[in-house]
Amino acid sequence: MTDPRAYAGPRPAPGAPDVVVIVLDDLGFAQLGCYGSDMATPHLDRLAADGLRFNRFHVTAMCSPTRAALLTGRNHHAVGMGFLVDLPIAHPGYSARLPRSAVPLPRLLRDAGHSTLAVGKWHLTPRWERTAAGPFDRWPLGYGFERFYGFLQGDTNHYAPHLVSDNHYAEPPARPEDGYHLSEDLADRAIRMICDQRQAAPGKPYFLYLPLGATHAPHHVPRAWSDAYRGRFDQGWERWREETFARQRELGVVPGDTILTARPPWIQDWRGLDGGERRVFARMQEVFAGFLTHTDAQIGRLLDFLRRTGRLDDTLVLVLSDNGASAEGGALGTLNEHRFTARSGDSAARNLAALDDWGGPATYPHYAWGWAWAGNTPLRLWKRYTWLGGTRAPLIAHWPRRIRDAGAVRTAFTHVVDLMPTVLDACGVPAPEEVDGVPQQPVDGRSLLPLVDDADVQRPFPTQYFEMLGSRSIVHGDWKATTDHVSRGVADEERLLPGSRDFTADRWSLFRLSDDFAEAHDVADRHPDVVRKLAELWDAEAVRNDVLPLDDRMQERLSAMIPPAWPPRGRARYLPGTSPVHDEALPLLFAGFTLTADAEVPEDGPATGVLCALGDLNGGFVLYAHEGRLAFSCSRAGDLDRVVADEPLPAGRHRMGVRFDAPAAEQGARCGVFTLVLGGADIASVPLGGAFPYTFQHGGAGLRVGHDSGLAVDTAAYRPPYPWRGTVHEAVIDTTAARAAPRNVEDEVRDALHGD
Repeated sequence: MTDPRAYAGPRPAPGAPDVVVIVLDDLGFAQLGCYGSDMATPHLDRLAADGLRFNRFHVTAMCSPTRAALLTGRNHHAVGMGFLVDLPIAHPGYSARLPRSAVPLPRLLRDAGHSTLAVGKWHLTPRWERTAAGPFDRWPLGYGFERFYGFLQGDTNHYAPHLVSDNHYAEPPARPEDGYHLSEDLADRAIRMICDQRQAAPGKPYFLYLPLGATHAPHHVPRAWSDAYRGRFDQGWERWREETFARQRELGVVPGDTILTARPPWIQDWRGLDGGERRVFARMQEVFAGFLTHTDAQIGRLLDFLRRTGRLDDTLVLVLSDNGASAEGGALGTLNEHRFTARSGDSAARNLAALDDWGGPATYPHYAWGWAWAGNTPLRLWKRYTWLGGTRAPLIAHWPRRIRDAGAVRTAFTHVVDLMPTVLDACGVPAPEEVDGVPQQPVDGRSLLPLVDDADVQRPFPTQYFEMLGSRSIVHGDWKATTDHVSRGVADEERLLPGSRDFTADRWSLFRLSDDFAEAHDVADRHPDVVRKLAELWDAEAVRNDVLPLDDRMQERLSAMIPPAWPPRGRARYLPGTSPVHDEALPLLFAGFTLTADAEVPEDGPATGVLCALGDLNGGFVLYAHEGRLAFSCSRAGDLDRVVADEPLPAGRHRMGVRFDAPAAEQGARCGVFTLVLGGADIASVPLGGAFPYTFQHGGAGLRVGHDSGLAVDTAAYRPPYPWRGTVHEAVIDTTAARAAPRNVEDEVRDALHGD
């Protein structure tokens, strides 16, 4: 007789800990209190005081690649994640598809008998696979998580997010006006998942992956949190950086001989700014600081729950950032990050006019790059570059049962590929040589547990390459070589940053990391032989990891972009009563379209309500009736165009809608026209005030028929859900008559970068 226990499934190793991995987004090296900041992060600081901080921990300089390396233990190009999942390309290093030869951590732990839970930002599902039709094998549950709650894209609105629960889209549990905030919701869900798991399977260890949307733009936070920082940053980014650097040296998170490099000329001199500019820039940092402190408070709620249950000491907690601070707000910052993709531009005057709302639902803000520079103190540059400002990030490890020298700083070179083998080592799970009959790629990382146990353990500098958007560097022994290549995608960088725009002209700088913590002393001219050796070594690593071909502009790669298996049709019907339609299931509209609703106007009163809506006030459109009259509003990253019929809609069933006629190329500055249509007749029109957006940046909460949700597109006209008073039979989007328009390389890259 077979032992009945054989049917119970795998059993974890005795003494295996619970594991919580928290990933913060776009957080710079210097932005946590325990890394020198004066922004309040008391819960993470306590975690560091009772655990360890790593001051030479490295990531890939961007979101999707770091997450792929974290969950697989392999270099990002080696698992198809050389760039963002938003631009999947038919080259092995850029396919945005984790290969079956690199089965990720949650699958391995699940197979070993652990519960696997994920809450937060995913950003590892390729574009075209994020619709309600899947396929779902590259959604979180397909990669080994048993439960998921969060969002699939690179960013989302924290007041009205585009949420997924397991394998389906879901509405937020509360409305923006009810005080909803995504970070609070994610903390609630994480606590609930753990509580459910512990009650259902007491003693079974779990792995919780908690990649928060914060502190990525939009910097959204209730005003009370940002107002607590009023006046705190009036001294400007240069002085804040100097004060932070002094604290870093006192804390021991940078060596005492570290050099604080001078302000580069493309960062504005705070002393040269006028009063209005200073007020705007200071408020941007106040909002970011409030956002960070609010995020820390939500993490604190989770940690307090684990303390109350008596499990925190037996939990391995790892906290990291996916890359350095983000400069994608440009020199001025922006009240709406989508303005970049919409080619709308920003101005100091516009930012000043929006200052009272900064961080609230009416904005989608990102701070100016002076704060990103300061947030990476004492390092150079920022996210998307392989200078240390892009690749060196905070890492906190907390495991009281194991750590004997709480509060210490570990100084060895470490990398995000080390985290997967660390978790497997802690859980007593060997990395398999084969999964489902597929031989597994060698793991590039090494467990950090020996370093956790002993600060003096010998862990020499490895050979580790870096590449992101053409920016390249390599660490080998004590040396680091870094190119001066300027990547494409952020207009202010392309215009202002010194450096090479041509791979054949790139210059390698050289630094001895053992005595130059911040890349302050370029010694390339004194050691040309070392530079040559490291450049050759980078080439070899690039071949080994499928980094090639290099193309910072993405033009060659875009020609090999993986298309959708089931592309949207030129004429598509959408019905009420269904889940919101993901924007990637919609055709591109910038070249012209007709949106028509088949709906009934009731006999007993004027027509009111939403016929069809996509997105919100930060970017989107809505076809609706207000006070009886048909109307259409379109927000181009906050710039509103509205057309309203002169006469009320008559009672009865009608086909009504809007036509967008895009301008032909020879028409120069004309930006197109919106025309309302009723029963086939044109009834009103208005010219656009600017170019129609290439995309609407994830479309808010998707396309809805018969109502709206989240934040309104036109706040002066209606308040969601504003359901149609009557019956909506269908909405039809037709692009078949639109002029032929090729995909725009720059817009594709901008859209991807600002969705990361």
